[in-house]
Amino acid sequence: MQTASKKVVNGWAMYDWSNSVYNLVITSTIFPAYYEAVTGDGNENTLIDKIKIGNYEFSNTALYNYVLAIAFVIVAILSPILSSIADYRGNKKQFLRFFCTMGSLACASLSFFDSNHITGGLFSVIIACVGFWGSLVFYNSYLPEIAAPADRDRISAKGFMMGYIGSVLLQLICFVFVLKPELFGITVGKASQISFLLVGIWWMGFGWLSISRLPEGRGVKGAHTKNLITQGYKELHKVWIELKTLPVLKRFLFSFFFYNMGVQTVMLAATLYGKSELNIPTTNLILAILIIQIVAIPGAHLMAKLASKWGNFNTIMMAIVIWIGGCIMGYYLPRNAVVPFYTLAVVVGFVMGGIQSVSRSTYSKLMPETHDTTSYFSFFDVTEKIAIVIGMFSFGFINEITGSQRNSVLALTIFFIIGLVLLYRTSKLKGHAGI
Repeated sequence: MQTASKKVVNGWAMYDWSNSVYNLVITSTIFPAYYEAVTGDGNENTLIDKIKIGNYEFSNTALYNYVLAIAFVIVAILSPILSSIADYRGNKKQFLRFFCTMGSLACASLSFFDSNHITGGLFSVIIACVGFWGSLVFYNSYLPEIAAPADRDRISAKGFMMGYIGSVLLQLICFVFVLKPELFGITVGKASQISFLLVGIWWMGFGWLSISRLPEGRGVKGAHTKNLITQGYKELHKVWIELKTLPVLKRFLFSFFFYNMGVQTVMLAATLYGKSELNIPTTNLILAILIIQIVAIPGAHLMAKLASKWGNFNTIMMAIVIWIGGCIMGYYLPRNAVVPFYTLAVVVGFVMGGIQSVSRSTYSKLMPETHDTTSYFSFFDVTEKIAIVIGMFSFGFINEITGSQRNSVLALTIFFIIGLVLLYRTSKLKGHAGI
């Protein structure tokens, strides 16, 4: 196959530009700090703040992890059904637009989140998370359709780089409000709420522009005769059966399941860890996350280059080793250690986007030639979401029973080590075409 036109490729990459603001502002910087301030007791010497929902009391950080885990369960359940409909009806573009709209509106609704509306705010967190991750199964499935195998590492990395650049731009705009609220006659809390509104506007505006440049899907003849609700799970089962004839892809997925469990959990829990466990001031914390995004731009590009030179498997294994070192460093970081925290941010930033980018392109290369690209990426997506659910629940649970997120961080190294061992064994199999 030939790679699609520059307009289509740039349009595809622009969706990363649009939705990555959710990952930076909502998942990583302003919202976690705002959430900790809204749900905490204001005493920086208190390691664990409690919050009551109904008859149950939770650590506020553990509750946040549980809420995100619930969102990923929802995505894992919906993904097979939606991907089946998209593949058979050829309307993945419409689903991508739907989840883009749902997620962006949920982000905008967080502008109403305060201490009097915690339950409603957490509901918006779930919807925004479902919108973001739900859209990715359709977005990712375009990669093998618009890029020839030789171009997939480069184009996959381009999407991540566009995402980091776009998210940093909006983050800088939000910084003006959050760090200098007095210029606008508002409080820091109100400035944060304005930032959430801006995320929704940015995501929807650029997202719709991106989607307008993507090709329409092609449906499967006779799709109307199938029960598309159950067909999605049948498609997952079909992919699972086909994996028996694709041992390299099957083993890669097992490896991906474990090391990505660690990657995504670190990314989702890092900000609250820095804020509540390490007592990093909010300004320094946001600056560290910004450093991560900036370093991730050349990191993603460099790892794509390394993948073409060393091979995808070797590049990912190198990244996993760095992740293991980062977790160990994070465990031993003392409280209030701002400069070492910046150093850790550089380490994480270098491999954060790269390992995701190369993992996505590796999967697309190992896939067989098929028209059911969304179903295959749905399997990839469900694998990822189940891993995140286990990772987030285990992180929160270990935090609850030990009273420290440090133990949760250290436990993540186990997932990385298992993933590394499995990937090494996969790399020794024949039939991976030099990947």
